[in-house]
Amino acid sequence: MLTSAGVAGVVIGFAAQTSIANLLAGLQLAFTQPIRLDDVLVVENEFGRVEEITLTYVVLRIWDNRRLILPLNYFIQKPFQNWTRTGSDILATVYLYTDYTLPIEPLRKEFDRILALTQLWDKRVSVLQVTDSKERTMELRALMSAHSSGVAWDLRCYVREHLIDFIQKNYPESLPKTRSVFVGDHLSPLAELS
Repeated sequence: MLTSAGVAGVVIGFAAQTSIANLLAGLQLAFTQPIRLDDVLVVENEFGRVEEITLTYVVLRIWDNRRLILPLNYFIQKPFQNWTRTGSDILATVYLYTDYTLPIEPLRKEFDRILALTQLWDKRVSVLQVTDSKERTMELRALMSAHSSGVAWDLRCYVREHLIDFIQKNYPESLPKTRSVFVGDHLSPLAELS
């Protein structure tokens, strides 16, 4: 009888440990407020908005209207991104990978023109830079600002589509490609270029 009482005590202890951990996490979240209702979070590679905070869990409404349910202690134990912690304004980023033959200045002017034509841009930040050079492509980063994360998503899509369209129409030879040099009747492996 004492043995079964001891086993029951251990089982109850483990069950209570989870509940107590959630309770303590709830108190810590209440005092420190790393998340609030309507905050935009990136959790477990999912982007969503805090829809509900209860005593034991948080409901995150994902961008496609699914709900991600997370225990409170998740937010104490694991890292997550809060895009609206101190404000809703955010920087939007678009990466493009092009051939080295693309002239940067005409693309930079087109980027500025594209931003000027849309209400999605809040007119605070606009920068187009070469941020990396890979073996076969150069990496371009278009950085722009928007007043909220939802608008920033739309702005990224808008700018990406228009910049790609501009490159396709004006500099199609500058799209990423692989170059090879033929020597005689066969391809020389040493002659392959990026």
